[in-house]
Amino acid sequence: MLKEFKNFIMTGNVIDFAVAVIMAGAVGLVVNGFVADIVMPIVGQFAGGMDFADMKLVLTETSGVKGEAGYVAENAIRWGAWVNTIVNLLIVGFVMFLIVKAYNKTKTPPAPPAPSGPSQEDLLVEIRDLLKKQ
Repeated sequence: MLKEFKNFIMTGNVIDFAVAVIMAGAVGLVVNGFVADIVMPIVGQFAGGMDFADMKLVLTETSGVKGEAGYVAENAIRWGAWVNTIVNLLIVGFVMFLIVKAYNKTKTPPAPPAPSGPSQEDLLVEIRDLLKKQ
């Protein structure tokens, strides 16, 4: 059973999948950093200098002191974080589109099938012509 597991793990598909998962995580971190550190400040600047991550609709204000009896935490709809997530999704989708498009360009198109010789009709015409000459 251990030998079968070793054969399974060492197949190309499992190793390719592991590399793909690690690369996807790295690409995700790069894209998230790009969105959070570059795109969202630009979007915020065009939106009047606001930071979307802090935008929220407060339903219940904080009351009391944290850690003491009667403390009530703030309850808010963080719609700005949601806007950041939507922008992040769009950018990740666009980056993945560009990666797949570039990958597809590197693939060579399949070679057209080589002619397999004269067709059956050509051979029959040739035989007919030879018979006519006799």
